[in-house]
Amino acid sequence: MTSGTLLHQITEYANRADPYPLYAELRRTPVARQDDGVYTVSTYWEILSLLHDPRISSDARNLAPQAGGSLPPEEDSTLPPSFLRLDPPEHDRLRRLATRPFGPPHSPRRISDMRGDLTRMVSGLVDGFQGRQQVDIVEDFAYPFPVMVICKLLGVPHQDEARFHGWAEAVVAGLDPSPAEGPAERQRTSQQARTELGAYLAGLVEEHRRAPGDDMLSALVTDQGPDGRMSPLELVTTAVLLLIAGHETTVNLITNGMLTLLRNPEVLDRLRGDPDLAVPLVEELLRYEPPVQLLPQRTALADIDIAGTVIPAGAPVWLMLASGNRDPRRFDDPDRFDPGRPDNQHLGFGNGIHYCFGAPLARLEAQIALTELARRLGGPRLVEDPPPYRQNPVLRGPRHLPVAFDGITA
Repeated sequence: MTSGTLLHQITEYANRADPYPLYAELRRTPVARQDDGVYTVSTYWEILSLLHDPRISSDARNLAPQAGGSLPPEEDSTLPPSFLRLDPPEHDRLRRLATRPFGPPHSPRRISDMRGDLTRMVSGLVDGFQGRQQVDIVEDFAYPFPVMVICKLLGVPHQDEARFHGWAEAVVAGLDPSPAEGPAERQRTSQQARTELGAYLAGLVEEHRRAPGDDMLSALVTDQGPDGRMSPLELVTTAVLLLIAGHETTVNLITNGMLTLLRNPEVLDRLRGDPDLAVPLVEELLRYEPPVQLLPQRTALADIDIAGTVIPAGAPVWLMLASGNRDPRRFDDPDRFDPGRPDNQHLGFGNGIHYCFGAPLARLEAQIALTELARRLGGPRLVEDPPPYRQNPVLRGPRHLPVAFDGITA
């Protein structure tokens, strides 16, 4: 079995429910050139090194289309790339501007002050399970909760969810390196969705400019910090990124978390009796079942000698985060789910300058959500295992998670 065949298998939907044995095979060659010229990096220390290496570019404009497939939809759109797809210094300026209304040092209490609202949202969703014997954790809980949160945080009307839901799904589908439809059609659909979502958010940005509120869009429009302000196009592009990234990955984190707890009922029982377990439990989930499995479409800007292999300048690089999280050279017994795992410096949020912008919020959402589900669902059990998964191998998680239960406690 060649490495190229392994990568193809990892991205095939047939292996979405359990790609981890394939990652184990991939780790036998920590840095491997694939049949199409892509270099996969699958071991922890090598991934961590490259996440901090300025010779690895996140800007897809440095990626030769013939070497890594077509450009992501945002690189072929009327909107400029988000800061997630830029390198320093452009990345650093835009990230600093986006961080000011989100967290320390300028807004240190933005996330912690949301705890009460998050708890009320979760309680309200679980209250809605009353009188039912089965729910779909995705549709009834793990999707609506982060959407409510990001709408409140940004200042997006929650009643517009039906409008932006389809756009967000199409943009995320554009991240799939092995789509069911042809790449040209996928790119066209994703580009159109990103443009339409951008137009919708541009209208909201203007509304917040005229009548600012206590939300991030208002702060981004009105705040005048050391870096000045974002341009109108930068504002819209950042808003698109925050709206989509602010809920898509958290849906997977919560759903993967509930699936893992139901497969490990002794841990579920411990969480029910000890809510403080939620903090290390979520960290272990981010290692064990990370919502972002891999980072494709990176580019080597120079020859990079790593793990005995030279990645040549211009080559496309895929960083296999989920594989690194199960590297036995870094984590003891890595295929075991252990919320008490010491020194759990996982790659679930990436690392380096592109470390997940929303990590503090995602952590808090998952901790509250899983604690409340454990506390209030009586006798929960999986209806289907494995459940059906989403198509996308990058943002991996169940598409549906039907769970039966005996009742809801107050």
